Order: sequence, then C-alpha cells, then structure tokens
Amino acid sequence: MSNEKKWVKIEREFDAPIETIWNMWTDPILFKAWYGPRGMSIPVAEMNVTVGGKRKICMEMTSPERSMKMWFTGIYKEVTRPHRLVYTESMCDEDGKLISPQSMGMPVDFPDITEVIVELSESDGKTLMIMVHVGVETGTAGAGGWNQAFDKLTEYLSAKDKAV
Repeated sequence: MSNEKKWVKIEREFDAPIETIWNMWTDPILFKAWYGPRGMSIPVAEMNVTVGGKRKICMEMTSPERSMKMWFTGIYKEVTRPHRLVYTESMCDEDGKLISPQSMGMPVDFPDITEVIVELSESDGKTLMIMVHVGVETGTAGAGGWNQAFDKLTEYLSAKDKAV
C-alpha cells in the first residue's frame, strides 16, 4: 500500500476459533448479526463467497427522526478459508447499479471503489483479525463504523457463549 492511498487498519483479537470468525464474515445470516455501526441493521446480505463472486449488502437506519438505507456491492477477489478474504466495495442502488459516493453525501475525494482485506490467524483458541479498508481514512466516520461493528461482533460472540 502506498502512502498516497487512504486506508484504515484495525486489529482485534476475538475469543473464538478462527472458523467461527471466518463464518461471521462469510455466512450471510451471521454477517447480518454484527455488521455495521451501532443503530444500523442489515436487512439484506447477499454473498457469493467465491473468487469473482458478488456481494450486495443493505445497511438500514430507522429512528423516529430519520430512516435511511445504504446499499453496497462488490466482488470477492481472494477467498482463502479461513485465513484471508479480499473484496471490493462500492455504493450502489437497490438493484446493484453503482452510484457515486458523493450522491450519498461522501466527500468529493472518496473513491468509487474501495477494497477490504481481512486476515485471520489463530493462537490458543483465539483469533487475531487484521482488517484493512483501502479507500477509507483513519479518523473518519467509516473507520468509526468499523470499530463499532467489531464491538458488536465481540458482544455477539459473548452473548452466544453465555447462551450455550
């Protein structure tokens, strides 16, 4: 990655086996349980997790003050179970047609296509995740959203453990 590109890198350790964390990223039902910032739900997660496969995700916020849907699409570029997942991400409409990030209120310099790289490794039954989102800058709302999503993932895993 060159220094010219904007990117955010987040490292998290999860108290779960690597297969569990892989499934949280690749199983649409599990993905819907944690993805997105607080206050957002994921009503749609279509994921063909194969190289060249498509993904389409809808993030929805519903509150008494406001209702909003944001759609994202992309292509899986690398799928190496359970260690590495790479996919592109672009804003789109409900039909999957690409739209400009600026039409959704993003800054002028926000790229049309970003790339998400997830690397997982396991040690002593825990999983270290390193996630890099190329095109999203550290300190932005997008970076904050990722941290909130990973907090939700930690809470989901903790609640799942207590239910067992």
